[in-house]
Amino acid sequence: MCFPSVEALQRGEGERKKKKGEGGQGERRGSGEGWWVFSRDQSDGEGARMAKGLKDPVTREYTINLAKRLHGTTFKKRAPRAVKEVKAFAAKTMGTKDVRLDVKLNKFLWHRGIRSVPRRIRVQISRKRNDDDDAEEDMYSHVTVVELDAKDVKGLDTKVIEDDD
Repeated sequence: MCFPSVEALQRGEGERKKKKGEGGQGERRGSGEGWWVFSRDQSDGEGARMAKGLKDPVTREYTINLAKRLHGTTFKKRAPRAVKEVKAFAAKTMGTKDVRLDVKLNKFLWHRGIRSVPRRIRVQISRKRNDDDDAEEDMYSHVTVVELDAKDVKGLDTKVIEDDD
């Protein structure tokens, strides 16, 4: 479904008004008898700016709360699920489909066994250019673990790492 632009709404044009009982996620805009729903990535043209900025190589540090991502997961599936969640997080934040995990990160996720996955981990995610000629995407993400004590991981913000290349 295509949503109207802000300019079209101001002119009084649009495709469809949301009715009162209909569900859906997004941001509410407009006033009067009906309201419009915009998807978060299309409102105010932010999606176009984000897509353009994804071409640059960058390195950032993130804290991933695995406890909330693994809540309710069967014990024997926790470590494999944690690996999938870290890959999904990296793909979402860096905007690449090709995500490669470091061996140290995999060992860190599995070092306490399949059941006792760490609650939080600090990771460094690098978006790099793909040198392979046959690759579908021109960028890939490389995820490594940042060695910290468990008590030091909580409360840290995202940090951009400056490259000296």
